[in-house]
Amino acid sequence: MKIFLSRSMTGIFFGAFITVIISNSIVLFSDRNLLDGEIFLKNSIGFMLCGWLFSVSSLYFENQRLRLTQQTALHFATVIILYFILVFGIGWIPFNFTSFLIAMALFILIYSVSWTACYFYFKHQMKKLNEELDLL
Repeated sequence: MKIFLSRSMTGIFFGAFITVIISNSIVLFSDRNLLDGEIFLKNSIGFMLCGWLFSVSSLYFENQRLRLTQQTALHFATVIILYFILVFGIGWIPFNFTSFLIAMALFILIYSVSWTACYFYFKHQMKKLNEELDLL
């Protein structure tokens, strides 16, 4: 429970940080001097929920009773369902078939690249640790 709360806070704070960066960038680099409060509130809550979702859902990978394929399948299913509910609900992606297919393809591509990068990173770390243990 402690890890869940810690990850929750980290994800929410990261989402809020991204909101501030994007909002400041819009004001600084465009001709807008004011932001619409309703849109800002909706987007900031969306970013915080998105940060929470991605930080907490990674807890699947810490469950040692599950195989990597099960962890990945559960994580992917959780993230893709909740993420698309969130983005369609907020309006970040228009609710039509073409937009859904494009967003789904991009999501799967980004997920696959991220998962592969993490896999090889942790595999490399494991190899380094094993080599260090062999030296002892």
